[in-house]
Amino acid sequence: MAALFPRLLLTAFTLLAGSALAADEGIARRAEPCVTCHGKEGRATADGYYPRIAGKPAGYLYNQLRNFRDGRRQQYPLMTYLVQHLSDDYLKEFAEHFAAQHPPYPPPQPVQASAAVLERGRLLASQGDPARDIPACMACHGKALTGVVPAMPGLLGLPRDYLLGQFGAWREGARHAAAPDCMAEITRQLSLEDINAVSSWLAAQPVPPGARPAPSLPGRLPIACGSVPQ
Repeated sequence: MAALFPRLLLTAFTLLAGSALAADEGIARRAEPCVTCHGKEGRATADGYYPRIAGKPAGYLYNQLRNFRDGRRQQYPLMTYLVQHLSDDYLKEFAEHFAAQHPPYPPPQPVQASAAVLERGRLLASQGDPARDIPACMACHGKALTGVVPAMPGLLGLPRDYLLGQFGAWREGARHAAAPDCMAEITRQLSLEDINAVSSWLAAQPVPPGARPAPSLPGRLPIACGSVPQ
């Protein structure tokens, strides 16, 4: 990461300036700082620390860029640095650019987890835990877990370590969303064993060929979510 920092700073100047010259160069050129970490076309890199942003719903990507800019996501200071001076319109352009990218997903990385842990993760993802008022992942992120337009991200194709890191950020208050912050509320109800189980199961699932975010959910969200229009 330290070796990348000077290169990121150099390529970030065009992104941060918001000048007429930058506008003339086109979105692909201005997105170079993004692909340095998130991989070509935003397809992610092999180290597992930078998530795939390609094909995520534009509303979700826009929300996350605003969260970094406005201080609701604090776990990656470089992201805050890159976007802290950018306007909403500028952020929307980046979000729409990467939402339109659909490179193929690689096979899932091997996950070290017992059959019992994976089954627990499957049940949480598909059914939730009604006794504790924990909704299923599928209830919000779509039956195929590939996300839902306009602002619900897919959960497949993400490494286990990244998923664990995001749950940890919600638990520790380093990641927030617009109120009511539904994921923070859900995460507080999950045990560490639950988090490990659902992260392991999600990371072990292959992404179906041609996967896209669903156009809509079949019904209302099971919990109020400030980032998602009702």
